[in-house]
Amino acid sequence: MADLEKDILRGGQFLVKETNCDDVFTPEDFSEEQAMMKDSVMEFNDREIIPHKARFEAKDYALTEDVMRKAGDMGFLSVSVPEAYGGMGMGFVSTCLTCDYISSGTGSFSTAFGAHTGIGTMPITLYGTEAQKQKYVPKLASGEWFGAYCLTEPGAGSDANSGKTTAELSADGKSYKINGQKMWISNAGFCSLMIVFARIEDDKNITGFIVEYDGENPNGITLGEEEHKLGIRASSTRQVFFNDTVVPVENMLAGRGEGFKIAMNALNVGRIKLAAACLDSQRRILTTAVNYANERKQFKTPIANFGAIKTKLAEMAASAYAGESATYRAAKNIEDRIAIREAAGNTHQEAELKGVEEYAIECSILKVAVSEDVQNCADEGIQIFGGMGFSEETPMEAAWRDARIARIYEGTNEINRMLAVGMLVKKAMKGHVDLLGPAQAVQEELMGIPSFDTPDYSELFSEEKQMIAKLKKTFLMVAGGAVQKFGPKLEEHQQLLIAAADILIEIYMAESAILRTEKNVKRTSEKEQSAQIAMAKLYLYHAVDIVEEKGKESIISFAEGDEQRMMLMGLKRFTKYTNYPDIVDLRIEIAEKVKAENKYCF
Repeated sequence: MADLEKDILRGGQFLVKETNCDDVFTPEDFSEEQAMMKDSVMEFNDREIIPHKARFEAKDYALTEDVMRKAGDMGFLSVSVPEAYGGMGMGFVSTCLTCDYISSGTGSFSTAFGAHTGIGTMPITLYGTEAQKQKYVPKLASGEWFGAYCLTEPGAGSDANSGKTTAELSADGKSYKINGQKMWISNAGFCSLMIVFARIEDDKNITGFIVEYDGENPNGITLGEEEHKLGIRASSTRQVFFNDTVVPVENMLAGRGEGFKIAMNALNVGRIKLAAACLDSQRRILTTAVNYANERKQFKTPIANFGAIKTKLAEMAASAYAGESATYRAAKNIEDRIAIREAAGNTHQEAELKGVEEYAIECSILKVAVSEDVQNCADEGIQIFGGMGFSEETPMEAAWRDARIARIYEGTNEINRMLAVGMLVKKAMKGHVDLLGPAQAVQEELMGIPSFDTPDYSELFSEEKQMIAKLKKTFLMVAGGAVQKFGPKLEEHQQLLIAAADILIEIYMAESAILRTEKNVKRTSEKEQSAQIAMAKLYLYHAVDIVEEKGKESIISFAEGDEQRMMLMGLKRFTKYTNYPDIVDLRIEIAEKVKAENKYCF
């Protein structure tokens, strides 16, 4: 077990330790069981969801519920649920894989599925008592019951712990009365169980409760009308009102005042699963776009032959590839960390909680990066379709609308950016990630004389990996300087945190694409992985640009005089290639591959 632990980086350590490509998990590493699950989920999506896209767009909520029941019959709602509670008990990678390939037919079903299997079920499997798990989880795993998660209120969004919903203990001490209002509740229209957060007396933190819901005996629960939304139109989204709703004391989830902890940890799981849920959407958008570009002729030639369209196809493919690489890398890290904890004697409950919590930084990074990439992908998809892309007759406008919510729920991208950096700094203070030593080493390097030797970059990715190492130095330089300047007040400087987060995100995503490709080259060849090599290089090229821009913005915001000049010179050094890649040629190679295959083919 010690050997296993030694090989797995802890959350956030990717920034200060080099990762060997053999130690990352890639989609090409799926086991036979996982490949079968992927095929089964894709077939379900193609049969039950894709053909009914128009009905989902017409707000057919009953269809969403019906398809959810069918997903339950197929076992897809139970992938991550332990076998003891009626689930398949599959690992975290399989959980993400299922979420990935079932979510691309429509955002309406994707949201219903994610809300139920994630934040609707996981709080009970992770925090419930044995009696609670035995009573509720099998019903949720089978699709007999559906779950909803009642956290957000009119006055409590990003500040989730400020909710006004109350829970008052009865005189006989046997039950609580819940009063209050929740909003934006996914699956509210057809759920049988709600995870509800309320405050007891003047407690600092909210408390979680399991609340059963039966429309015929509503127990003081009333639902608002269905919300009419920009996207995810057939996802049931309602306000929920509690008026003296009686909940037995045994339905408290975890301990009194532990609701905020439940909410935050449930969202960590939700964040990486949301990233996974955006992946196949990107693949399908690109496939649909290249199909159209190969067929649509202007000036007597398919538009896919034009450089302007090739640029879009290549950029869409590269961002999808990086998203896949990073999501499955983190998913396997989480799965391995869970296994380590179980081997050490932790219960499955404790192991999963701590395993996911360990990689909360990566979960936030993925949520931000992939949700923004899928939006950009859909936007370019509309552009490739031209005027037709703006029409409801083609699938692009629905994909664009559905993608928009991904940047808001599971914590807005702004909140997640600040969380990623904030959590990293906290880990450093606890000694879980040594940022101080590497940051000081970067400071010393800045004071020294740079080497003018020409490095040997003859091996594949040798310069790219050197660039990644330099981008990490950039983050350490910026974050180290900011922590020195502001100390505990750093969290008040939101623009700086967001800029630093963008540097962190680009490092993780670019490195993941390079490591995946390097691993696959070792087991195939450079020739077979030629387009993948081009995508990894293209993604890194853009990452370097973003790091340079955000690094400059950060340094100017907190450093002055000689310190500023020294750091800006360091930034220039850390973002300079020795041999700049020809990104026009890279894009052409990627686009030609996608064109020839007429789909996302990686």
